[in-house]
Parts: sequence; C-alpha cells; structure tokens
Amino acid sequence: MADQVVSVRNLSVSYYGKEVLKNINFTCERGKLIGIIGPNGAGKSTLIKASLGLVPKSSGQVTIGGRPLKEVRNKIAYVPQRANIDWDFPIIVKDTVLLGTYPNLGLFRRPSKADKKWALECLEKVGMEDFTKNQIGELSGGQQQRVFLARALAQRAEYFFLDEPFVGVDVASEEVIVNILKSLRDEGKTVFVVHHDLTKVESYFDDLILINKELIGAGPVDRIFRPELMQAAYKSPVHMFESLGVGM
Repeated sequence: MADQVVSVRNLSVSYYGKEVLKNINFTCERGKLIGIIGPNGAGKSTLIKASLGLVPKSSGQVTIGGRPLKEVRNKIAYVPQRANIDWDFPIIVKDTVLLGTYPNLGLFRRPSKADKKWALECLEKVGMEDFTKNQIGELSGGQQQRVFLARALAQRAEYFFLDEPFVGVDVASEEVIVNILKSLRDEGKTVFVVHHDLTKVESYFDDLILINKELIGAGPVDRIFRPELMQAAYKSPVHMFESLGVGM
C-alpha cells in the first residue's frame, strides 16, 4: 500500500558473531509518531542504525516509500544519542543547525541567505533563537537536544529518526520536543523515536515497535502496549506492567 512508507523485511544484525537483531519485519504508515521500545540491550538503537545503513546488516531489506534507502537519503533526518556526539567540537549553535541544510545543497554550494534564515526559523521553533552564538558544548542537555532537533528540522525531511531524545533533558525541553514531533506527525511526516520511559508511551505515540532482539509486536499503541506482550519483551511479571497502567 502507498501509505505503508517504511518497510523492514527480514532484518538481522550481528556484531562479532553475536546476533543483535534477528529477522525483524514490520511496516509503518505515513504520518505516524512511532515509539521503538524494549529492555536495555534489546537492539533498539541498532534497529534505527541498521535501517538507515549506519551499521551493516547481516541480512534484510529496508525500503522507504517503496524505494531503496540510497534514493531517499536526503529526505531522512537522524538525531543520534547525545552520548554519541562530540560536545567538545568547536562549533556554535547557528552553524550546527545550518549543517541541516547541506543535504539539499548542490555540489560545492554554500548555504544562501535564505538557508540561513530558515536555520534561524528552525531555532525559533525549538525556542533556542537566543543562543545562536553559543558554543554547542556550553549548553545544557535539554538545550543541546533542542539544537539537534532544529538541525533535523532544517533538513526539510519527510522521515525523522531520533535515538533516545529525552535522555538527560529537562522537563521543559522534553515538552518542547514532544510537541514538535507531534506537529511533524500532523504535517504528514513519519517519526520514529527510540524510547525507554513506559509511563509516557500512551500519551506520546500512535504506534509502537516492541523488540527484544526479535520483534515482539508492531502496530497501534492500544494493541501492542499490553501486559502479555510487555512481559514477553521485558521478561518481568505481568503485574509489574499492570501497576503502570499498561493495557488499562
């Protein structure tokens, strides 16, 4: 179907002979905010990286809008975990966001005045317009995450992949980020978020991908966020999830 824009088929990943993901299959529709959940070590970050070609696959195929990844790469924005970013790199906020315009520039082209104006608009969307000249390393965790979201917005992407965007951020920043992700969804963008806080799942996401090295379930939150499926993924007693209101 045309609306099923992200398709992952038979995806497996191994590191040094150890299988990290095994035969993952799912399809996601356009205009959804999708949470990727599962216990620590379940392969959530690997799933995003393998889907985007950032780590090698043992097997499998990923298509976006029915096309291979290489044909739609400039339509994809990726926000890595904060722990994987070099915050000592000497770059200021406005230049960090301006990097988001580069995938849409022609070869050897420099950002135009319009590109710089757009980068500032993206900073305004995340409430960071007063920090344009700050070094990225000077910011708090929440501010840094807002800046990287602004960089993703600057790409004018159709598909957004965010790896643990709420780790180490303040409550206000988390609220800003969630509202922007929901706005992107409402604009018809497709947004994937690796997430670990189960108490926020029902209020944040439309669909879930639940994994623990293998796919436990994928689909609407009310179908996947059920005690029996959570138990299968997390290997914890059902009553642990019932106490969180799972499936209530």
